[in-house]
Amino acid sequence: MNGARDETVEDAPPIPPPIMGNVPGSYALSVFRERHPVLVRQVAEALPYDPDRRRALDRLLDEVVRDVMAPLEPSAHDGAEWAEWGRGKIGGRYVDVPFLWAESYFYRKLLEATGYFGDGPWRGVDPFGPMKQAELDGPVVDGELAALDETETLSPADRAEALLLGSLWGNRADLSFGVTLDGDRERAADLVVDDSPLLWSLIEAAAPGRICLVADNAGRELLPDLVLVDHLLARGLAGEVVLHVKPVPYFVSDATPADVLACLRRLAAAPGRAGEAGARLWAAMEEGRLRLRAHPFACAPLPYSDMPDDLGEEFAAASLTVLKGDLNYRRLVGDRTWPATTPFATVTGYFPGPVVALRTLKSDALVGVPERTLAELDAAGHSRGWRTGGTHAMVQARP
Repeated sequence: MNGARDETVEDAPPIPPPIMGNVPGSYALSVFRERHPVLVRQVAEALPYDPDRRRALDRLLDEVVRDVMAPLEPSAHDGAEWAEWGRGKIGGRYVDVPFLWAESYFYRKLLEATGYFGDGPWRGVDPFGPMKQAELDGPVVDGELAALDETETLSPADRAEALLLGSLWGNRADLSFGVTLDGDRERAADLVVDDSPLLWSLIEAAAPGRICLVADNAGRELLPDLVLVDHLLARGLAGEVVLHVKPVPYFVSDATPADVLACLRRLAAAPGRAGEAGARLWAAMEEGRLRLRAHPFACAPLPYSDMPDDLGEEFAAASLTVLKGDLNYRRLVGDRTWPATTPFATVTGYFPGPVVALRTLKSDALVGVPERTLAELDAAGHSRGWRTGGTHAMVQARP
């Protein structure tokens, strides 16, 4: 769909080229050369795959190391679709096609290698399941859920801010629910852009509206996302929340419907305020006020500007769409080499309805940063590592 909002051609900036993986020293190149080979080995060790699956994983590892995008098996249920998407790409090198596309194709090939879509015993088995479960069962989560009790001592405005920051920083290694104002302010200092006042004004102006939350990771990120959803529903800020997740495992820890249910059970079984939130969310799902959506486009190797009409209509009907995480941000802005000062509203003008991005910076895609902020962060001592290291974050909104 084009989904274009009113905007003159003169206002539209030139479209820059996509981010590629063949740039020496780039983050994208490190993903293909370092992260993907390690990930294939980790997946192979995480479950007792049979000899056929192990051979398939070995073949994929060989493809990754040799940097060759081999076609899917002829029996692949979505082979025709990927062949169309990959016209002129499949058969070449991963690093020589757009980063977003190539990375998506790698994860599709990984699911094929593990037999996720096959007719055998590994059909539907999440290859990332052991990693997700280990994180969710870890003692760190117990402490984070217990800390939620302390948010009750905060004023309503401060509690809302704490829950928003908890969701924003959810995929940071040292996640805490941020129940103290000092902790919140420390994390807020690492915000490159903070449009949270606009976010809350959009929510309050439409209350109780329908909010679409496009989730990112499962586990320790999804838990604070769900707590934020509970806040929106319990306070009457949202009459309905539609939680968009991936229909199949994708990008290691991206949330699927099964991951949402695992997190709901984890919350509901917890003592204190976390357990109360879990019970309310469980009831909200039974009543239809919290709904799950797993659109196939969630796993497409395409930007949101290419979303199908039915998905665009869903977002257009929402009072606000909130996109979580780095991958959703890349898809929102097209994963292109935009000058970082390019206005967020200009790049996202096509999106059908008000949109907010909550994102920890873990890749090079970046827009909407004030020139002064950009200069300060790029100065000596920061270099460009702040763009990909997960140390900084942003809340960007467009009415």
